[in-house]
Amino acid sequence: MATRIVYTDLDGTMVGPHGSFWTTAGGEPTSVPADALLELHRSGVPLVLVSGRTATQLMETARVFAADGAIAELGSLVTWDGGLASELLTGDLPERYAGREPVHVLDELGVVEQLVAAHPGRLEWHAPWHATHSADAMLRGNVDTVAVDAWLVERGWGWLTMNDNGQVPVTPDMTLAAEGLPPHVYHLMPRGISKGEAIRWDLARRGLTPADAVAVGDSVSDLEMAAAVDRLFITANGAAVPGMAERIAALDNVSVTEAPMGEGWAQAVRASL
Repeated sequence: MATRIVYTDLDGTMVGPHGSFWTTAGGEPTSVPADALLELHRSGVPLVLVSGRTATQLMETARVFAADGAIAELGSLVTWDGGLASELLTGDLPERYAGREPVHVLDELGVVEQLVAAHPGRLEWHAPWHATHSADAMLRGNVDTVAVDAWLVERGWGWLTMNDNGQVPVTPDMTLAAEGLPPHVYHLMPRGISKGEAIRWDLARRGLTPADAVAVGDSVSDLEMAAAVDRLFITANGAAVPGMAERIAALDNVSVTEAPMGEGWAQAVRASL
């Protein structure tokens, strides 16, 4: 595999518990991910971070990992040149809202308030990380995304979709009443925005093709990268999430790593070089 660029998710993929690059999924110290990152940089293959985090949050992380760019907000914002250049991708945002940030349109329409009210105790803002997003409403809870999409269509908001970005740990500040259900992070955003579409845009900007690229991830939203790259690796922890095995089996260019999180990420990187 002649990889010319690697796109990677962060949380639960490149970094493990508490966002640490230096611990295994079980919390033990490890240098395995760092060793693989060094090999990647020595090979001259650029690394691009792809995350649900905001561009501001990714900026310093990209510097620490010496990344060549970052794709923020689940594919909404592509940045390069150390964050000095960027492109906001708005997908299927209706033409009547052209030139506006999607998050402001959602606020004006009251979409999030109505959605939360329709799912009492099962959905809330993913505070405080939701506050600086441009293209999506970042929520947490446990809902059926297919049912949410149908609910949006019924209200004339079919241009929106609810993306599942994976599980998150339960924290004391959560007010969710759905006990026993693992909380997930969701991104409510215009259709046509995805990590995969952002990768396609970035590859075209670089003069590369999907055949040149590899991606690594762990969540349902990361599966959207498969169509934009030659090979997608899903770390073992992501593949173990209920329903993921069936989704992975439906794609012919997805491989699952033996190890979870950072150690699995390292396996994916080494397999790509």
